[in-house]
Amino acid sequence: MVTSGSSTPKRSRLLNWWESLSPLSRFLAITLAAPLIVLNVWAFATIFSYFQSLLVVLIVAGLFSFLLNYPVGWLERQGIQRGQSAILVFFAAILLLLVLGVTLVPLAIAQAQQLVVRLPEWFDSGQRQLMMLNERIDSAGLPISLDGLIAQINDRLKAQLQTIAGRVLNLSVNLAVFTVAKLLDVVLIAISTLYLLQHGRDVWDSLIGWLPTQIQQPFSRTLRSSFQNYFLGQIISATCLASGLTSVFLLMKVPFGLLFGLTIGLMALVPFGGTVGIALVTLLVALRDIGLAVQVLAVSVIVQQIVENGIAPRVLGSVTGLNPFWVFVSLLAGARVGGLLGVVVAVPTAVVVKEALAAVRSTRRSEATHLHDKPHDSPSSNDERFHAEPNLSEPPLSEAEPSNPEASVRSGL
Repeated sequence: MVTSGSSTPKRSRLLNWWESLSPLSRFLAITLAAPLIVLNVWAFATIFSYFQSLLVVLIVAGLFSFLLNYPVGWLERQGIQRGQSAILVFFAAILLLLVLGVTLVPLAIAQAQQLVVRLPEWFDSGQRQLMMLNERIDSAGLPISLDGLIAQINDRLKAQLQTIAGRVLNLSVNLAVFTVAKLLDVVLIAISTLYLLQHGRDVWDSLIGWLPTQIQQPFSRTLRSSFQNYFLGQIISATCLASGLTSVFLLMKVPFGLLFGLTIGLMALVPFGGTVGIALVTLLVALRDIGLAVQVLAVSVIVQQIVENGIAPRVLGSVTGLNPFWVFVSLLAGARVGGLLGVVVAVPTAVVVKEALAAVRSTRRSEATHLHDKPHDSPSSNDERFHAEPNLSEPPLSEAEPSNPEASVRSGL
């Protein structure tokens, strides 16, 4: 906002007060504010844990409505009303989820059960392969021994991987088997998603109405683009990666190819998850056949690079703009605060925080630039202007009507 007669932007009272403090006063203010911030975070975490089930339903419904808003908006541009578009897209999404739940999910669970049963055989096979490799190294006279690695695989790695596989299998079974509480949550999520698709704009306008007027529209655009583009980009990348790897694994006749391809695709929904999934699948296949594991690793890396550097950027471009280090930090913080749901929303939340900090920084820089350029309009330059040769075509200052208070003061002088 600019005042009349001057190009100086209004500075907030809080910013003026902060810049008026000495360095020691600023340090004391930060020291006193830190415990209050920690207390507020603790209070927020307590409230979140108390209303966790309700907040999870609302957040998941909001994410679904964010994603489904794209096809709803496309149908609106084709001339279909908002309510009809929302109902059509909602039931199409329900039908797609039911088809996937009936076809792929049972096959993946069955392969996961078979993998857990055959893991001991794969560990024995991996141990034998390492022993043969160790014998070849000894016969070649190389100063390398794999005895310690063989012992580690036989003891620790075997127990840990079996434990992880058992937990993953139990989690998948628990997700597949609906209880009354889970069914109620699913129904609430579905109803909330349908309502948000139809009346999401009114709900959102009522929420951002609590914010200051000058930041309502920028905040709304930033939040919408961050969440929508991020989740849409992750879903597109994960879907392409899962379908591509599953097809290639089946052509290569990789054991449990469907399970491994879907696992990598699901893990790719989270940043760095696809790389971790490829490493895990390669390790499991290496226990059975090292040569096949090398092929799986090469093919997986090629498909991943094609998806991440070829398909996803052409669809949405850069959706985060975050440094990978800060992405990793945001994932850790999200996991610590909100578990799996925190990991899901950590990166877009970090993008919103980054945009807010960038806006504050740009405001500070513009104010600093204005203060730096302000001395050019000094009294000396004004005096020179007044002592210049007068223009005879202009009326005297005493007869001219002042256009602003400053002109009247100068005319009086």
